[in-house]
Amino acid sequence: MKRREIYSDLYCIPPVIVRIDGRNFKHVLSRMGFERPYDLKFASAMADAIELFFRHSGLSPVFAYTFSDEISFCFDNVAFDGRVEKLDSVIPSYISSALTMLLEPEEPLSFDSRIIPVHGQHIEEYLVWRQAEAWRNCINSHAYYALLSEGMEEREAASSLRKKGSEQMHELLFRRGTNIAAVPAWQRRGIMVLRESYQIEGFNPCLEERTLATRSRVRQEWELPLFRSPEGEAFIADALGA
Repeated sequence: MKRREIYSDLYCIPPVIVRIDGRNFKHVLSRMGFERPYDLKFASAMADAIELFFRHSGLSPVFAYTFSDEISFCFDNVAFDGRVEKLDSVIPSYISSALTMLLEPEEPLSFDSRIIPVHGQHIEEYLVWRQAEAWRNCINSHAYYALLSEGMEEREAASSLRKKGSEQMHELLFRRGTNIAAVPAWQRRGIMVLRESYQIEGFNPCLEERTLATRSRVRQEWELPLFRSPEGEAFIADALGA
């Protein structure tokens, strides 16, 4: 029967991006009483689950970018010799477990997963694309729940917004007292978790002199620049160690 494991010989070559998405999170989280369209507790739990992954999973992503219930992990080397089945099962199951520990939901949480092979120069393009999606998700979500708060039915609100562009939704929110450009940056631009190097000062008793040692730590960045801007390009280059 071993020969029937026809997908076990699928491999990917780094660099790769593994993107996972929450399954039916909208309904699960609403039943848990989370705020809509965004909840700081949930966003913090997502970032903390990613940090647990960095610290304890045994896998070594360069960074992870998240918004809503989506996480993109970027790897410049991959575990399991790049076996697709392993990566597509271990990564979402780890985050599902970590998020369950942090949120203690009333029902199970799950993620699906996909692997995106990239070249180095594609990573910035990928991040610009996903951040643009984070912005679309932000403005659409705020507009959607603004309409629901006025008594509109879900299907009617969704249908109404499908006919509107970004500028129209911006105006819709502004008329209702919301300046979408002023909502927290993590809602508009997402959150990144990455490793950074830092130096600590020590003392060498044999040489009787002070020394500097380089250490690594995991950092959450909640105030991201626009990735398509010069500041954003510099941020990505720094995250990639370029």
